[in-house]
Amino acid sequence: MIDITRIDYTTLDRPDILLYLFHPRPEPRDERPSASGTGHPAPRDILIPVEDEIVVGARFHMAHAAGANLLFFHGNGEIVADYDDLGPVYNRMGMNFLAVDYRGYGRSTGQPTVTAMMRDCHFIFDFVSRWLPRNGYAGPLVVMGRSLGSASVLEIASNYKHQVGGLIVESGFAYAGPLLELLGVDTAALGFEELKGFRNVDKIAVFDKPTLIIHAERDHIIPFADAQALYRACPAPAKVLLKIPAANHNDILIRGATEYMAAVAQLAQKVTARRDDGDPRR
Repeated sequence: MIDITRIDYTTLDRPDILLYLFHPRPEPRDERPSASGTGHPAPRDILIPVEDEIVVGARFHMAHAAGANLLFFHGNGEIVADYDDLGPVYNRMGMNFLAVDYRGYGRSTGQPTVTAMMRDCHFIFDFVSRWLPRNGYAGPLVVMGRSLGSASVLEIASNYKHQVGGLIVESGFAYAGPLLELLGVDTAALGFEELKGFRNVDKIAVFDKPTLIIHAERDHIIPFADAQALYRACPAPAKVLLKIPAANHNDILIRGATEYMAAVAQLAQKVTARRDDGDPRR
């Protein structure tokens, strides 16, 4: 794992900015799922240590020893429990779905900050990379992030591309400045520059493995132009940009479920085939 002490986003760790970026909520204890009756085991709740006395909650929907493993970082107003219905869908498609929270979300402890989120994804990736083979899951690892989660997955993809089989960015942002302004942050008064932000475009520019970018045509929070910028910057020979017609930021999966899930399955199959073929770049 890299030296995370160099990861510093104190420019964004101001209370007024954090109020817009993070919307944590706890997970109701009486809503945890059990076995679905489909023959797949019940999801596994795991607490991942990220700092002394601080853990991040995760829910692993595991069903296939050799299937692709989707490590998923959700959006800023969601928790892993929101994906309890989707996990079994991925399982039925031959994939394992590993959803993780941020500090203060779900069953996690601590308080969310940008610096903590960007450091924690390294600990989470390291934990998952060791947990999977130790528990008999030999399939390739795909990192997948929605909205705010795109920052975490691009941080991982840019630092551990030799350990990552594929990348999926859903409703992700290319540039932090316009997003902060939309959320109500006065970037001019803050003296914010993109070089002090997440640099998602720069990070995707070093990832050359199978990549899928999914975005809503009418995204009212992160415009489709951001998806196009990420797609252009990505050097992967096997890359796909999927536009979901007439959808916005929050109904993308509802309006485009068939196309969305088919594209994810195709990327997972491609990554698994590359691994089975012994591709040295996997």
